[in-house]
Amino acid sequence: MVMRSEIQALVQTDEVVLWQTSVVPISYPVAVAKMDAHVAAIAGGTEQERVWLLEHPAIYTAGTSAKREDLVEPNRFPVFETGRGGQYTYHGPGQRVAYVMLNLAKRGADVRAFVAALENWLIATLAEFGVVGERREDRVGIWVKRGSHEDKIAALGIRVRKGVTLHGISLNVNPALEHFNGIVPCGLSQHGVTSLADLGISASMQAVDAALAKHFENIFGPIKRL
Repeated sequence: MVMRSEIQALVQTDEVVLWQTSVVPISYPVAVAKMDAHVAAIAGGTEQERVWLLEHPAIYTAGTSAKREDLVEPNRFPVFETGRGGQYTYHGPGQRVAYVMLNLAKRGADVRAFVAALENWLIATLAEFGVVGERREDRVGIWVKRGSHEDKIAALGIRVRKGVTLHGISLNVNPALEHFNGIVPCGLSQHGVTSLADLGISASMQAVDAALAKHFENIFGPIKRL
């Protein structure tokens, strides 16, 4: 098995990545439509790479590997099928979602390197708040050790279309964790879910965004805030 820690780093470019932040929750269909349009424009050479930070209203999304039995409460929140990899996940207020739209053709065209770079980005961001986030080779996401068990604090789910990445990451800042009870998050019933607030860390979304921007630039290259 090739360990993600052994994968060559994603190639940086000198091109500036547009950095967009939405301050009000964006509905999932609207967000996906805009993301699809941006990705098509990037692939067509008429748009710069972009990262979009946002929150969604409370929803569940089903990735391409989602199992129906993992949707425990199908009527609790709206459920959307999505083209990203992975299984069921929850999005809602207090969770920072980042849609990452990068041109892998210019960055080494290595999907595994891209996933490893996303993991490194989240781990470095969490370290700003004194949280030790860790990757696991047998399951996706970023994990926090809590005594004899581990909880998931961040999720990853991506797709690549015409060499450009779609979807991205979500980081639990202070969401209502009981909302995860309506699904088996990522199909992993034996593990829990946590957040910065659940760990006793009072961090504003603005502070988290600043840390995300800082470490994105360290890993992926320069940004331009919109």
